Amino acid sequence: MQQQTAELSVRGPSPLNPSNIAEAVTALWQLVDVVGIEIVAGFNVRRESGELARDLPRVVLLLVIGVALLSVGRGIVTRWRMSLTTRQGRWRPLTLFVASLIQIAVPMLGLLAMTEALQALDIFGLRGGDILEAIPEAGFYVIFGWWLSRLVFPLGEHPGYLGYDAQTRAAGRRASSALAWVMAFGTLAQAGFRTLDMSQGATAAFAWPVLVVLGLLFWRLGRVIRTKPEQREDTVASAGRMRNLLGRFATIVAIVAPVIAGFGYISAAIAILGPSIVSVALVSLLFLLQQIVSDLTQPPDNGEDVRGLHALIPVMVSFVLYMLSLPVFALIWGARVDDLTEIWARFREGFAIGETRISPTDFLTFAIVFAVGYLLTRFIQGTLRRTVLPRTRLDLGGQNAIVAGFGYVGIMLAALVAISTAGIDLSNFAIVAGALSVGIGFGLQNIVSNFVSGIILLIERPVSEGDWIEVGNQMGYVRSISVRSTRIETFDRTDVIIPNADLVSGQVTNWTRGNLVGRVIVPVGVAYGTDTDKVSDILRGIAEAHPQVIMTPPPAVLFIGFGADSLDFEIRAILRDVNYVVVVKSEMNHAIAKAFAEEGIEIPFAQRDIWLRNPEVLKETKTT
Repeated sequence: MQQQTAELSVRGPSPLNPSNIAEAVTALWQLVDVVGIEIVAGFNVRRESGELARDLPRVVLLLVIGVALLSVGRGIVTRWRMSLTTRQGRWRPLTLFVASLIQIAVPMLGLLAMTEALQALDIFGLRGGDILEAIPEAGFYVIFGWWLSRLVFPLGEHPGYLGYDAQTRAAGRRASSALAWVMAFGTLAQAGFRTLDMSQGATAAFAWPVLVVLGLLFWRLGRVIRTKPEQREDTVASAGRMRNLLGRFATIVAIVAPVIAGFGYISAAIAILGPSIVSVALVSLLFLLQQIVSDLTQPPDNGEDVRGLHALIPVMVSFVLYMLSLPVFALIWGARVDDLTEIWARFREGFAIGETRISPTDFLTFAIVFAVGYLLTRFIQGTLRRTVLPRTRLDLGGQNAIVAGFGYVGIMLAALVAISTAGIDLSNFAIVAGALSVGIGFGLQNIVSNFVSGIILLIERPVSEGDWIEVGNQMGYVRSISVRSTRIETFDRTDVIIPNADLVSGQVTNWTRGNLVGRVIVPVGVAYGTDTDKVSDILRGIAEAHPQVIMTPPPAVLFIGFGADSLDFEIRAILRDVNYVVVVKSEMNHAIAKAFAEEGIEIPFAQRDIWLRNPEVLKETKTT
């Protein structure tokens, strides 16, 4: 690594020196001349020996296959992929991406077939053979650039994932394809010049124009990347910071690399510009894969809200993709395979805690086993909730208690199985855990108390979901019971979180436990002098006529007593559904007011008479 750094910091001859330019042109002409002479000499030798005629059928067959795959095969695959774009379905993004991979594979197979055919001729010499061996790599640049440019900047009316307009996408395709062709040319030239005796000045003079052309194209591509997406109603593309940073990085590198190359730092310019172009391509590929995973995990069109583990899949897949791309980025920027192998070996060793050594593979094994156990637990919970328990006679609260209890047990078992499978020895942590448990016990005693109370609530079920309960000064319906707290919805439609310990140790009134039958009490006051028997008959008739009142036991009308302002009565009746107690009380009050008005019965209100003990004082004050 230090040697590479030292080489990059060395300033070589200027590529703008006319003598170096002349030497580079001479070397290029010499390369073409030498390759031509080698080909002619090799052809004559093979023809005179008769080996050329013997190998010619195989060569022709490989050439036909290669040309067919490069031209006809690529066209067929391209038309097939275009036909898939009109289809709809959940797997459409993945299908299109796989079809696009075939678009790379078919021409690459054709290029390899043609290279094999040319090598089978055996007429190329040393330098021609070097160029021939570099053809697959150079062709891969061209094919990959063509493929990636059409995924990032697609043809047609669809703007793609980045949402560029048609003009921007066309400019992006041209810049990407041109970059691929120039890099392919540089690869072939580098292979040809490998065995030529060229000075550093000639090498710099030949490399600098290539770097300038690459810089101009890369600068143009950076400008395209920084372009804001087109505003469309059918698609929404984010104008996020990533594309702006990537485009700015490309434009800066495109300017810096040719400039420092002009001052003689050719090695540094090549080490900066080439990896930068490949890195931008790799980032674009990662973005495409991330978007494909996001499309595959989109919620259905029926509006169902997808949350939980399913919603985290794109995030987890993106994280895995970025982690897997780190070694690739390292190789692009000059790291050696041996360096990565050494880092991976040290990484696998893990770290030691006492006599226990924990490696990343242990964590990976634990994560995989625990994830499988967690998914299996959730699957069984869903089966119980939707299929098994609805067919039993258990009420909703009992069903929820069984599902929740199975979830806790399943997760604990999954954790234990994952720990044992990963081979993590927890015995060495016992002392540390014992020391920490004392402090944690004091700090978390309320949480532990609520947790235990939640388990008791789920087992004994004195309170179930849907019950109407009253705890302290809070009254409402139980909506959910967790291991730490219970959520009730009040009649004001507000949620109140109550610790489970309050439900277990405190006084709780459950209005609907076991059944919905409950009593309603309606107080009524009439004026003094009213016939009490008549009032009782009217109130009894109103109670018996209400549809919510049951007749067993029959409603009762009680003459409570003589109040300060009225004769006090009460209607006491049992309702079929106590949830309607407020509604029933309101309807009975309406009926009572109407019946009393028809019968001329007065409903009194509070009156007070004021007696003045010495009214003559007021008269004297008035006269004065």
